[in-house]
Amino acid sequence: MSSNSRISRAFKNAKKIGFNADSKFVFFSDSHRGNNGFADDFARNRNMFKYALEYYYKNNFTYIELGDGDELWENRNFTRIFKANKHIYLWLKKFHDNNRLHLIWGNHDMKYKNPKTVRKNLYHFYDTVSDTTKELLVGANFSESIVLEDEKTGKGIFLLHGHQADWFNYIFWRLSSFLVKVLWKPLQILGFSDPTSPAQNFKERIKVERRLEKWIVANNNQMMITGHTHRPRFPDKNEIPLFNDGSCVHPRSITGIEIENHKITLIKWHIITNNSGIIQIKRTILEGPENLNNYMK
Repeated sequence: MSSNSRISRAFKNAKKIGFNADSKFVFFSDSHRGNNGFADDFARNRNMFKYALEYYYKNNFTYIELGDGDELWENRNFTRIFKANKHIYLWLKKFHDNNRLHLIWGNHDMKYKNPKTVRKNLYHFYDTVSDTTKELLVGANFSESIVLEDEKTGKGIFLLHGHQADWFNYIFWRLSSFLVKVLWKPLQILGFSDPTSPAQNFKERIKVERRLEKWIVANNNQMMITGHTHRPRFPDKNEIPLFNDGSCVHPRSITGIEIENHKITLIKWHIITNNSGIIQIKRTILEGPENLNNYMK
């Protein structure tokens, strides 16, 4: 099956969510939440990510994770991931309990295609303080893709991880997972990069983006938001409407996309030091806001 066919199938079977001018969404992807070990790229941004989640929860945003939230390639034991990121999952629970959480699986958490894995990992957790099992994301489910449908115009925004355009990491994801566990994870600690990953291979990244663009053009310039490549992308209103929220494992920041007041914005959260030498976490606008009507053809 070609990348075009995989993307088309995901679009056809996408979960539908309606929205209007009052709706607020934030999109993050590629957190790669790990076990706080040497190869855990998320560890350095963990508190920054938690702070961002608090902000979006308190400001009534709906959180949509565009894949690769949990790093299930490098880590066989989810319990260790949970222990390292318990405060993150408890904030995700707040979104879930308020029906403001939607999850998409990517290549690194493709195991969540299986509802049994979702139930095993995410429905409950063992609380060592009270020595009891407690509810976490009971009833949560993962989708391959989502379409946000404008309740007024019927036009949509297509959301998916983006590895559908990456044949090796989609078709051979089990092999990729094996190679990461036994080869690239140890080498990553020594400073080597995984050449099969579009996030670390410029040529592969360009190929993935071009395949996605080709599908968009062939489908009436259907607006799309993805992750996977880790490269933030915010096109001009006259360009192909392919957006990318970047990742949460940049060396000194996390990037994401917001939709509010029917406008779309590319943002980053990063650490700054003010004039008094106090370290702060700051939200900065990178691109936008731009009216969605400029992209939803």
